[in-house]
Amino acid sequence: MTVAFRPRPSVVRRDSGLYAYERALARRGLTPIAGADEAGRGACAGPLVVAAVVLRKQIDGLGDSKLLSPAVRERLYERIVEVAHVGVVVIPPAEIDARGLHRSNVSGMRRAVARLTCDPEYILTDGFPVPGLPAPSLAVWKGDQVAACVAAASIVAKVTRDRMMVELDGEFPVYGFADHKGYVTPGHRRALETHGPCSHHRYSFVTVAREMGENEMGAGVA
Repeated sequence: MTVAFRPRPSVVRRDSGLYAYERALARRGLTPIAGADEAGRGACAGPLVVAAVVLRKQIDGLGDSKLLSPAVRERLYERIVEVAHVGVVVIPPAEIDARGLHRSNVSGMRRAVARLTCDPEYILTDGFPVPGLPAPSLAVWKGDQVAACVAAASIVAKVTRDRMMVELDGEFPVYGFADHKGYVTPGHRRALETHGPCSHHRYSFVTVAREMGENEMGAGVA
């Protein structure tokens, strides 16, 4: 009979530093350790981007990507891809509409981990458990604020997605994607009211669906 592996319980204080989870797992021989996180979950336009990262060395300045300035995120992104194993998955709006946001997110985390160029012994995910991962895993509440590998994944996912939204802004300038990155803002709402949604909006989201009904797919659609 195969017995599921369960490491001995550890207590990790949330004020023990960003590398506390990695150190606790490493003491039990569980390395390498991957972190997984996403960007764009709450947006009503643009893709969901999921990243998995295995850090090969410590990187100063890591933190929750949402709390860092764009310039700092860009600098850290370049450092992460230089010294870490990275897997990235881009999930387009059509897939989110067809499968649902959470299912797309869970699938994206599995796929991002599968794209890593090393096999992790343990995986930390941000916020919620992900079944079907290839190694033991733990969902960490606000993991991008307390676990270095998750913080690194959050930075990779956000920088990747922000760059894509800036490119989309050049293709669909009426929506202001470069500014709000596809999230619901007063300016984005006004653009939807005026132009209707485009092909990069998530039609299953209430804000977009409402405007679809009122505008019958306006002039912004491609």
